[in-house]
Amino acid sequence: MHATGTFVVKMAPAEASAIGQQAGIGRMTIDKTFSGMLEGTSQGEMLTAGTEATGAGAYVALERITGSIDSHKGEFLLMHDGTMLKNSPGAWHVVIVPNSGTGELAGIAGKMTIVIEGGKHSYDLEYELP
Repeated sequence: MHATGTFVVKMAPAEASAIGQQAGIGRMTIDKTFSGMLEGTSQGEMLTAGTEATGAGAYVALERITGSIDSHKGEFLLMHDGTMLKNSPGAWHVVIVPNSGTGELAGIAGKMTIVIEGGKHSYDLEYELP
């Protein structure tokens, strides 16, 4: 099954741990509002790192979505990982954490594709429910 739509994201810098600061790892908070076939909100955190010399970068993130998909209500976790290179679009993966669904979304599995065009964010959630 597929759920498609758009989302608005607010990201804000957050203080990294002392070890993270020493390693040059950044931390951000994530706050999203989803519209379309997935209606809801999410909150999460992202860790980022990069090198100025080569333009290489990476991020990992976790977020908890609360809402409904095709009238099925509940929560589930998304896990992100991605890499970027200077002058390259980069690659990232977003998957539903197995067995993280609650309520009517218990047992949900799948992945999300995020598209950013013209500063606007959209999603395609490919999912299965038992």
